Amino acid sequence: MTRTDGKVLALDLGTSSARALVLAADDAAPIPGALARHKISPAYGHDGSATLDLHEYVEGLLGCLDELEQNGHLDGIGAIVLSSQWHSIVALDTKGAARTPVITWADTRSVDLGLGTSFDEPAFHARTGAWLHRLYWTRRIPWLLSTASADQFAGLPDLVLERLTGERVTSVSVASGTGTLDLATGAYDDEALEIAGVTADRLPPIVPTGWTGTLSAEYARRWPGLVGVPVHPPTGDGAASNVGTGGYDAGTAAVTVGTSAAVRVVHPIENAPELPWELWRYRVDDKRAVTGMAFSAAGNLHAWLTGVLRLESDEPIGIEIGTTNAIAIPFMAGTRPPAVVPGGSGVYFGLSFDDTPAALLAAALQGASLEIDRGLRTLDALFGQQLDVVLGGGGIDASQWWRRCLTATFARPTTVCAEPEVGARGAAAVALGLSPEPGGEHLTPVEAEVTRLAELRERYEALRELAIQASAL
Repeated sequence: MTRTDGKVLALDLGTSSARALVLAADDAAPIPGALARHKISPAYGHDGSATLDLHEYVEGLLGCLDELEQNGHLDGIGAIVLSSQWHSIVALDTKGAARTPVITWADTRSVDLGLGTSFDEPAFHARTGAWLHRLYWTRRIPWLLSTASADQFAGLPDLVLERLTGERVTSVSVASGTGTLDLATGAYDDEALEIAGVTADRLPPIVPTGWTGTLSAEYARRWPGLVGVPVHPPTGDGAASNVGTGGYDAGTAAVTVGTSAAVRVVHPIENAPELPWELWRYRVDDKRAVTGMAFSAAGNLHAWLTGVLRLESDEPIGIEIGTTNAIAIPFMAGTRPPAVVPGGSGVYFGLSFDDTPAALLAAALQGASLEIDRGLRTLDALFGQQLDVVLGGGGIDASQWWRRCLTATFARPTTVCAEPEVGARGAAAVALGLSPEPGGEHLTPVEAEVTRLAELRERYEALRELAIQASAL
């Protein structure tokens, strides 16, 4: 039986930061002041690399726990949960030592597989929820086998869990983000393993949602309040964020904006609707799946532009939604699968000498909103209804203008989740069986803004196609 007699310690393994925070056990609400953060600086290279230093990452996370301990926040903890970035991979030697840094979702290095015409990728996509894309282990493992002396493979959350408990295992949620999971069975997919060139024993064993471990003796001495506290298997950040915003039923789409962005729907894995080619599908836990579309330019785009344009405000002050002359196609970081637009493909159309920095920021936020809307409309069609929408994540929390722009782009009311730490909150909810409510403001679209963005969408779609064509030149 899960201990929930006190508080929950949540570890959030992000790309730009690693965080440890304490939540209330009854509703997964953060305890004020009980948060420690370690900033992460990924290393990017001209060869397409996007990596994290594993040792520095883990030591930074452990330092967050030390900080909470020093401030008296690790007393009364009844459960430890993890939310983690999906898709990361590390090559290991025969003894389990890392041979590579953590290779993140943003890394574009891999190999082309050349499987020939006999390979049925639509059937593979329907079964695994993934494509043969550089994001997934089916292409990353063959590349690593050709470049590093690797015997085993694991993701960042698997190695963090091993460091804490001594057990290198993975969850069905994290495993689904590798592109090697049979979604229906919750086991590694035989064809995916064959394509990757490995057997299942070279990957972390998949444990059920109800599995728990405990801290090893080293950390039990370091943090006495956590002795015997169950450590739950990690939840992929996308699934955790949906649940954390309150988007955990098939009638609600959660739009989350962090470093990247996504629109997703959580639903039962049993009798799930047939998966369209444009969407991915991963697992939340043993009984639920999450279907959606992700976008590489979001909070990173906002942060980059405010710095490059030297804006004094995070908001495009003085710019009405849908009124910019310039149209931005936000392919600065490329696209997620199944599209193959490479990084460095962002475009502004219609620039003039009277465009201001605020107008350029507004155009970019509108472009990102229109990209997310493409995914939302696809999900509307899949689930046969106009979905309710809840907004969440750090980017949503930071910009009122962007919240209004998304609401107008979607042309429907939205609810803004009041809690910015949606990943940690969702991981606790998945582990403990909670159903958190958004609890934030309700936004109603302004008719004039809806009309202007609908008109803008027609021009945007035509220019988007030009940007895709240009990216191939």
